[in-house]
Amino acid sequence: MAVSLRSFSNKLGGALSPLKIASSASRTYFTYVNEPAQPIKGKEPKWCSAEEAFQDLQSNQTVFAQGAAATPIDLLSAMTEVGKKKNLKNITVCHMHTEGPAAYTDPSCESIFRSCSFFMGANVRKAVADGRGDAIPIFLSEIPLLFYKGIIKPDIAVVQVSPPDQHGYCSIGTSVDCVRAGMTHSKIIVAQVNPRLPRTFGDGIIHISHIDYAVKVDTPLPVHGGKPPSDVETRIGKNIAENLVEDGATLQLGIGSIPDAVLSALINHKDLGIHSEMFAGGVIDLVNRGCITNNRKSIHKGRIVGSFLIGTQDLYDFVDNNPFIEMLVVDYVNNTSVIARNPRMTAINSCIEVDLTGQISSDSIGTRMYSGFGGQVDFIRGAAEGFDGKGKPIIALPSTTNKGDTKIVPTLKQGAGVVTTRAHAHYVVTEHGIAYLFGKSLRQRAHALIQIAHPDHREALEKQAFERLKCMPSP
Repeated sequence: MAVSLRSFSNKLGGALSPLKIASSASRTYFTYVNEPAQPIKGKEPKWCSAEEAFQDLQSNQTVFAQGAAATPIDLLSAMTEVGKKKNLKNITVCHMHTEGPAAYTDPSCESIFRSCSFFMGANVRKAVADGRGDAIPIFLSEIPLLFYKGIIKPDIAVVQVSPPDQHGYCSIGTSVDCVRAGMTHSKIIVAQVNPRLPRTFGDGIIHISHIDYAVKVDTPLPVHGGKPPSDVETRIGKNIAENLVEDGATLQLGIGSIPDAVLSALINHKDLGIHSEMFAGGVIDLVNRGCITNNRKSIHKGRIVGSFLIGTQDLYDFVDNNPFIEMLVVDYVNNTSVIARNPRMTAINSCIEVDLTGQISSDSIGTRMYSGFGGQVDFIRGAAEGFDGKGKPIIALPSTTNKGDTKIVPTLKQGAGVVTTRAHAHYVVTEHGIAYLFGKSLRQRAHALIQIAHPDHREALEKQAFERLKCMPSP
């Protein structure tokens, strides 16, 4: 009798928990989470059109969608059309950051679909702001627990995979993150099979026999980045690279111009490593220069570790079939005890604004939700808890907005969410310098942060600090 990976997972009752996996020092290429690696004898997917793949879609179901560069855009568009044609109602589509139009969030789909974000992308912000979508505040490391604990029970998982190899194994490629947990707890797996999706080493494999409906596509992956950093971003990158990154450090960097600026300023560093939920295309040059070797790492030595990617085509080509890179589940990569094991763990994250006491808002602009918690707190805390005592938790941001408003503020905007608390904050970096907050009192923090604010705003910030603290900021 054929046993699917979902039924096997349910029989285990979650016995192979992510915490047990995270505590294991031994991990291999074909590491499965909660399911057998063997094929299902006698089972093959039904090859069909994109709309036919959703013949089991019904009202009141929950759909899990893969995200980032591996977002199955073709399938999600077809799902939207099926929902409309069948006059379905109340379907929840849960996901991390996705790419593409997200047609299911259109106002015309309000009664049919409702988006539920674990981390918001730009394509769902309006739906959430208008009350047509939901956002769950959650650490990236804990998203898989939503499935393990049965808080979210998907009926259908919609993913993108590479064509099967000679053994029948497909890769989920650039987005492993919570996809393993989402797939293993779904009743049906629908996959678009795309030869342009990179094959990656690590946790990102699934045998073709575990897929229920398969659709052939040949579409480019969405791309981001590739633009040179601005002058401000370059100065921030140099401040971090020249003052805070040591030889032999393990780095965590997100996507965007500031991480790229940091990477471009590291060309004279040696034996750097990468352990990051995601990394940018700037690592390619540093690998080619011999700056990134991962040879000082205590775990996954000699390997770049990531969990999901989005970037340029050069980045996708770099990770394709490259054993130098391991794409692993996010409950492992972002587990603070795993992060803390890396030498000189240097976590570099950004934010929307910082108040004068060190409170950091990263997921909202006032009451308007913008993104999510992501992995910021996972890595800020993991670096602070570094086993070698040499970790550096860093928050980096320009001192002003594009409109010239200060991003170092006396108080956060009304309704803004605190993602990283003032107790978590250690290093804050702008183009004007570095503020070290750990162990400092409120007035010392205010003084340090005012020194790295834009000069045009320092006098006003000092007055506002006095009004808030009833004393002058002081070193």
